[in-house]
Amino acid sequence: MLRSLLGEPPRRDEGLLSDTFKTMRQVIQHFQARPDRSSGSRLDYSKLQIWMEGLAASLDELEQCTHASAFFRHKVHTRYMADMGPQEKGDYARYVYFYKDGFIRVFSILDKLGTVLNELYGLNTARVKPHYSYFTVLRQFSYLGAHPRLGQRLTEIKEQHKDALSRLRRRRNTEIHYMNSEMQDDLWQKHQAPHGKLELEDMDQHLTDLMDGYQMVLESLNVSFKYTLSNIKVF
Repeated sequence: MLRSLLGEPPRRDEGLLSDTFKTMRQVIQHFQARPDRSSGSRLDYSKLQIWMEGLAASLDELEQCTHASAFFRHKVHTRYMADMGPQEKGDYARYVYFYKDGFIRVFSILDKLGTVLNELYGLNTARVKPHYSYFTVLRQFSYLGAHPRLGQRLTEIKEQHKDALSRLRRRRNTEIHYMNSEMQDDLWQKHQAPHGKLELEDMDQHLTDLMDGYQMVLESLNVSFKYTLSNIKVF
């Protein structure tokens, strides 16, 4: 959708993205074919199907946001907001919009994944923390000793991306609870150079972190549903 607005051809799903969508569709088809919960299963297959379709849609949206933020970042060449013309200011605003939308979506998708994994594997995470996150679910895998191959692999992925994820989390928390994240950069600049022009934040570093977060989400979804598909007969 966004690529058409940017004047680009539609995305061609390849590599890990294509494989993840394919795996998720296969799991969804399995749930579609199962009878409802009245058959005695502890699982609500219709609910799981809807949750997973939502996850697939959210992954698509995150990829689009990441792509759009990179598209507009490469249109910004001026270091100082005061030196920008109207077109470049507009492109910078669009970069900020999609970048923020992206890092908020990273944690939204992870929490949705945590909800699905908690349901699928009967982790009962709400007993530990009523309003739990994806990261609480990962700890619950370890605490219960449940599905160690899956839990360990997901934890490894989290650790591989922990630095970028930590920076994204701080910006997400700032955006949601305190102030616009880009205005936090302005505040820091004013403390450093109270009488000078405000220099833009390190957009390349921010974009790299967002892409890292997207990659972490993609790998986590792929591993989760490859594992689920390999154990599909137990559901």
